[in-house]
Amino acid sequence: MARIYIHEYVDVVGTHRADYEHHMTANWVPEAAGYRRQRCFGVFSVVGSTGSWPQVVNMWEFDSWADLAHDFSLELTGPSHRDPVLERWWADAAAFRTGGSDRLLVAHPDSPGVEDHQAAGGTGAVAYLQETIDCPPGRARAVCDTVVESGAADHERFGIGLVGAFRTALRADDQVLALWSLPDWDTWAAYEEAADGGGLEFLRLWERIGGDVVGRRRILLVDAELSPLRTGRQPTEADRRNP
Repeated sequence: MARIYIHEYVDVVGTHRADYEHHMTANWVPEAAGYRRQRCFGVFSVVGSTGSWPQVVNMWEFDSWADLAHDFSLELTGPSHRDPVLERWWADAAAFRTGGSDRLLVAHPDSPGVEDHQAAGGTGAVAYLQETIDCPPGRARAVCDTVVESGAADHERFGIGLVGAFRTALRADDQVLALWSLPDWDTWAAYEEAADGGGLEFLRLWERIGGDVVGRRRILLVDAELSPLRTGRQPTEADRRNP
């Protein structure tokens, strides 16, 4: 049974990025994650020079489509389409964000879940490279296989770890999202130099899937203070600024 993820881009008001990240982790997770059958996979700031700003990425992990349907059944009730249990949370969140866009992701069977990363004490990453790979309809599964197998091995030799590999759902099986951990900024600089023509060995991944890539975009993310990939645990009520 494949794990399912909600992947959210959230547009943040002014200088409230850190406030929103704290509200999303310390306030939402202890309050809602358990009864909504979800886990926080990660909360990240988008590095503005590589993507939209100010913007936050949230990733929520579900064990199955049935668990996601359960989450929707709680949220999409009543005239406001808001979980009444979280009425105060929604009201507070409105001060920090203006909108955003979401997608649903299906994890590759060999893609690690958040509990795997927590068991390792977190990723230890200084930043993450998020890659969105567009491919012809019906080819996302094959591309995702290559990313997880030989592609991950290529990257590991240079200290770049695979955090997750996913297919975008509700599409024509034509998009893959890969999340890679960067141990330091020098490693990222070497990666980008290679991507711009330097030819480092780990770029063999893109030679392997080149015929299936019709578009590719990458942005940089950094962990929020209480992101499980940073701390190695789920946020708790003890993390709240005003318990």
